[in-house]
Amino acid sequence: MITISLCMIVKNEELVLKRCLESVKDIVDEIIIVDTGSTDNTKKIALDYTDKIYDFKWVNDFSKARNYSFSKATKEYILWLDADDILLDEDKNKFLNLKENLSKKIDIVMMNYNVGFDENGNVNFSYYRERLLKRSMNYTWKSPIHEVIEPYGNILYSDVSITHKKEKAADSTRNLDIFESMLKQNIKLDSRQKYYYARELMYRENYNKAIKLLNEVILDSNAWLENKINACLDLSNCYRNIGDSNNELIALLKSFTLDKPRAEITCSMGIYFMIRKEYKIAIYWFRQTLSIKANTKTGAFCNLDYYEFIPYINLCYCYYNLNSLKLAYRYNEKAGKIKPKSSLYLYNKELLDSLIK
Repeated sequence: MITISLCMIVKNEELVLKRCLESVKDIVDEIIIVDTGSTDNTKKIALDYTDKIYDFKWVNDFSKARNYSFSKATKEYILWLDADDILLDEDKNKFLNLKENLSKKIDIVMMNYNVGFDENGNVNFSYYRERLLKRSMNYTWKSPIHEVIEPYGNILYSDVSITHKKEKAADSTRNLDIFESMLKQNIKLDSRQKYYYARELMYRENYNKAIKLLNEVILDSNAWLENKINACLDLSNCYRNIGDSNNELIALLKSFTLDKPRAEITCSMGIYFMIRKEYKIAIYWFRQTLSIKANTKTGAFCNLDYYEFIPYINLCYCYYNLNSLKLAYRYNEKAGKIKPKSSLYLYNKELLDSLIK
């Protein structure tokens, strides 16, 4: 059986830290907490689980803090978590089985990161992350913000999921402040950093500046393919928000020059035409979407709703507006098999039942 060091960086996490540590305390062999300036009871809570608590002066660099936490590890493998992450009971059992049976030839274990949930708590947004790492490989975090470890060596994709359960709003300007601090220091952003900086600008409705950066990412031969495809989707959203419908569509189409279609893109194509009441064209794109299978192992963001539920619901809407009520009913029932408690499905069902009967 392997041994595991849990390494965490924290700041003012008294609301969630106990919940996180309770979920993993029986799995790991060592808990290392690096505090970057808490003023609440975070360190006091941590003391109930470990005496390996270290202070680290915050320098606007997540990678430096995480690398410092890794430097304190002494076990064979390192697990990293954020304070608002947890292992649900099912995943805890899977993790224990993994720990007991993992070959020491494995350097990295990728685990699904569940970060988005629908109205009924079902996971609809997730992606794989490098989560359990062999300490002897000396993996290093890179980038001050949206930090990442480049995965190499023998990699295992596991069925263990980490669940992100945020209890408080994130610092709304923290990420943007770090990016702009980097720029003031004349630090040139790489393609990945430029992509995430553009997203921060987009969230703050600085669409024109975001558009410029997203176009640069798409044209950058060094940019990761999945970032470029997501940049097309974000670019389309930016153009929509400034009322440029022509470029909104062109941005989506641009993704088809990069790689095979993703459901997030084709579904957005359908929504584009549906909004314009071009229902037959929208139906084409929604049906195309249903033929695409999700590939969660690329490391890209994956919104599972786009692969079945959203196209089914929108096909229902399109056929309803074409007065094809039986087809509308059929697709709504397909959506209901995926999410039987969805308010959209239930509303459609009541309406269609009354019209068909």
